[in-house]
Amino acid sequence: MNNQLLYLLQLAFAPVGAYSYSEGIESLVEAGAIDSEISLRNWLENSLEFGAVRVEAAVAVRALRAAKIGDLRALSYWNAWATAAKETEELRLQSWQMGRTLTRLLLDLRSPVVSALTTSVKDLVEVGGNQCNFAIGFGIAAACWQIEEEAAVVGYLYSWAANLASAGVKLIPLGQTAGQQLLLDLQSQINSTAREVLQLEDDDLGSCSWGLGLASMAHETQYTRLFRS
Repeated sequence: MNNQLLYLLQLAFAPVGAYSYSEGIESLVEAGAIDSEISLRNWLENSLEFGAVRVEAAVAVRALRAAKIGDLRALSYWNAWATAAKETEELRLQSWQMGRTLTRLLLDLRSPVVSALTTSVKDLVEVGGNQCNFAIGFGIAAACWQIEEEAAVVGYLYSWAANLASAGVKLIPLGQTAGQQLLLDLQSQINSTAREVLQLEDDDLGSCSWGLGLASMAHETQYTRLFRS
């Protein structure tokens, strides 16, 4: 069996607290903008094609490349870049919390693969410290476990989609079958976005995510909430 696939599955579904966040979907359901499987799928498809998650995946790729060669300066730069790109405090705190949890987990796990790196895992994760963005932590982990770039990007996007599909199932609410159908329907867009992400130059990193920003800002003052974003 391909160990890289097993490493990817473990990374994509690592217990980093992603289930606590809806990334604005909770406020969109409250406002009636998302009220069905169709409207949720449209939101996720548009986010994959135009939104912030494609940029985050591109940052994860750059973190993977930097970690492989021990380029701590590049890791620090992209971590600061990812922080600056967050539209709201909620989204920034989410990224830091998940990144911090993932890097701590990576330090605690014993893996025979990390010895292939030119820089210690401790030195890599200390670049971001307590404000390590999740995309950076994901890229570092992918480098430690020698996961190929294309597989890492697909895993990053799929884990994001699976988490938000689960949030939608709880909030709208939808049945579990509808949630699984939604993930099947998103496969084509996930693969398409992954291919585009791998071809993005640094100057092309940008997104149309004002909808996410507005939804996140509305969530900060929402009266009743199940999720932290």
